[in-house]
Amino acid sequence: MTALTMAARSEHDASLRPVPWRRMAWVTWRQHRIALAGVTVFLGVLAVWVWRAGLGLHHAYAAAAACRPASSFACFELVSSFNGMDGILAPGFVLLVVPALTGAFAGAPVLARELETGTFRYAWTQGFDRCRWALAKLALLAVVLAAAAGALSVLLSWYYRPYFGAGNQSLSLHEASPLSGGLFDLRGVAFAAWTLVAFAIGALAGMLIRRVVPAIAATLAVYAGLAVAAGMYLRQRYLAPLVVRNNFPPGSAQMLSRWWTRGGQPVSPSVAGQVLQGAPARAAGKGGVPQSLGAVQYLSQHGFTQWISYQPASRFWPFQWIEGGWLLAMSVLLIAVTVWLVRRRAT
Repeated sequence: MTALTMAARSEHDASLRPVPWRRMAWVTWRQHRIALAGVTVFLGVLAVWVWRAGLGLHHAYAAAAACRPASSFACFELVSSFNGMDGILAPGFVLLVVPALTGAFAGAPVLARELETGTFRYAWTQGFDRCRWALAKLALLAVVLAAAAGALSVLLSWYYRPYFGAGNQSLSLHEASPLSGGLFDLRGVAFAAWTLVAFAIGALAGMLIRRVVPAIAATLAVYAGLAVAAGMYLRQRYLAPLVVRNNFPPGSAQMLSRWWTRGGQPVSPSVAGQVLQGAPARAAGKGGVPQSLGAVQYLSQHGFTQWISYQPASRFWPFQWIEGGWLLAMSVLLIAVTVWLVRRRAT
């Protein structure tokens, strides 16, 4: 009898081929479509709310800015109407939780859920290296979330435009600065960058803790600490502040500190206050200061010098690119560490 034989396949043909990246994108969508849909609904509802509130705000601002004469009672009523629209969105702080919530609830469960349930033992052996699996999921989700946050930041920039328009400072009770805390983070590239770093923090926390709920809590705590540190200590040092003497910076600037000197030596503000209280009563106006002089001018005549350091509003975009740059670098580093941990510890 003659046995039929089949030529053996080469070693290259017999090996498993890696799953294409485009198929990994489909798998990522299938696994995380509920989370992505939740983020979409959350940001969509927020966008509609901001848009509806912004329409009324812009209408009120346009009416107040176009009113003539500006000193009339009718114009005063329009300005009061505009100022009266300063709701919970005006300071901006309520919106600072959006990047944190988006990143935490979308980032922490990416790896933590599979590690918590043990499904990673099956999922990470299906013809796709565990590092490529983790990198594909993290990169795809990070891009989607950053793009969604960037789109929302465009809407937020439109909403807050009346507060920063040329010549509108008299219309706002807040005299908002583009660099002020609560507003700087919501516009430009900063909003998307903070969302991205929140996602990266969540992914790393999920890999380290391996439990979804504790990872979410840790993400929110770390993000809050980073945001406070950036707003209170880092941002004002991106560029050297400007300093004015015996004068005040523009209303749109962010004032950092103020101090007094006399004879080249620093003095306590209480000493300057005592000099103001000791002004001649016969020429005194409010607070003991002569009516023809302001407090700064009166103190300068008595040898005092007021110094104010500030960041001008013109540095908004340089600060945006600086903050967006280091947040992007931190996000890439955190994702790289997460992928490295997947390779070393996912057993």
